[in-house]
Amino acid sequence: MDIKSADILSFFEESLSKDNAEFAEIGKVVQVGDAHCTAYGLKNAVYGELVEFESGNKGIIFDLDDDSVTIFLLYAHIPVAELEIVKRTGTVFKAPVGNDLLGRIINAMGKPIDGLGALNTVEYRSIETTVPGIIERTPIHQSLETGILAIDALIPIGRGQRELIIGNRSTGKTSIIIDTILHQKGKDVVCIYVSIGQRQANLARLAYTLKMFGALSYTVIISADASEPALDKYLAPYVGCTIAEYFKDQKKDVLIIYDDLSNHAIAYREMSLLMRRSPGREAYPGDVFYLHSRLLERAGKFIAGGSITALPIAEVQSDDITAYIPTNLISITDGQIFLDTKLFNSGVRPAVNVELSVSRVGGAAQTSAMKKMVRALRLELAQYHELLAFSQFGSELDVVSQERLARGARIVELLKQHEHATLSFVDQVLMLFLLKYNFLDPINVTQVRDFAIQFVAYIKLSYQNLYNNIEDSGDLADGSIKELSGHAREFSVLYLPITLE
Repeated sequence: MDIKSADILSFFEESLSKDNAEFAEIGKVVQVGDAHCTAYGLKNAVYGELVEFESGNKGIIFDLDDDSVTIFLLYAHIPVAELEIVKRTGTVFKAPVGNDLLGRIINAMGKPIDGLGALNTVEYRSIETTVPGIIERTPIHQSLETGILAIDALIPIGRGQRELIIGNRSTGKTSIIIDTILHQKGKDVVCIYVSIGQRQANLARLAYTLKMFGALSYTVIISADASEPALDKYLAPYVGCTIAEYFKDQKKDVLIIYDDLSNHAIAYREMSLLMRRSPGREAYPGDVFYLHSRLLERAGKFIAGGSITALPIAEVQSDDITAYIPTNLISITDGQIFLDTKLFNSGVRPAVNVELSVSRVGGAAQTSAMKKMVRALRLELAQYHELLAFSQFGSELDVVSQERLARGARIVELLKQHEHATLSFVDQVLMLFLLKYNFLDPINVTQVRDFAIQFVAYIKLSYQNLYNNIEDSGDLADGSIKELSGHAREFSVLYLPITLE
């Protein structure tokens, strides 16, 4: 009898402990707010954990109090009521990854929104991961061509670099991004575009452009448009980075664009204020720097193979790059490309302000030929802008100053570029060759661009071996320079300027 009593007692104790363990994973919603709720009873919950509601909705835990948790809801169309049961899942939010994502448009939840059917993905990965350490990385030494002369010559981007694109609204930030994606065709680079808080019309236009130029086949688009909740805008860049890491693990080079992180910070500020966290400068929470640093530090070039090149975009107001979020991003990234409103309005496209733009990778991401051609270009541009400001006072300039002004005007004209008209590395070297060796000096300023483009076409058609030699070697030897000089003199005689009626 004693043995049976002991067995019964142990059975009830075991059952009770199992029930307690099960109940410890369940809570109740005690308060419902705007796209978030507070739940009581999830004592063993952890930050970032995925939870399920009785109604079928899901959520992510973003705040842990002594006896309650704050949960942001994944699906806005499924209502959550007070006293509703919420259950832990023991896992975190995961994003779909796989080669089937190429050419697709998905939302922050990983669901396709392009009307092309379901995804055939076989793997899901956590959107938060450990950032690779220094030992796992290798120095950046390979160029990621954008096809834009002003950038590739003066602010070069390397594979594995993080380069911030910053400027006012409507200064051509997204246009630079589109041209960069288009230029990766045939270069075995996977492109990922993350749209954060943008209009749906802009995204549709971008997707149409990529499709028309045959670039959508190697691109993944993640969209969290302006109408979606703050949580979607918060998750989108991490989802994009997780997909980028999948391709990086396959030893591929990846280009990821975050358009833009200003909206990402605003979404996180909204979430933090809803959780009643203490606001700091410009009402952003204290950990907004960590928000972006843990995202951008996942980019780089890695010893195991593959690279992730990150091009975050930040929008400023009135060309003020000293605002809170832009200065944070500048300190995290390896340089910035600043697009100037005044240059844009004066017809200089792309409107890159060379004096305020910098690449901390520099010549390491350029070929030998390009380095030779741009050695003094930045200095000449700086002297031109200084003299231009001085000449506006009406003072008479000496002959040397006039020559520098004339040369500077030709540099500015040469660096202008039409949208979607990207240039290969050899084309850029040939155009800069004309500038460096003064073949553009006799040409009228308005004809400079046309002269350079026709010269490139002339070399490509008439002297294919020379063109291929530069492309294969990545260098411009003394013999090639001498040969090109002869061809340039020859072309100067043949050139017929375009007459505009």
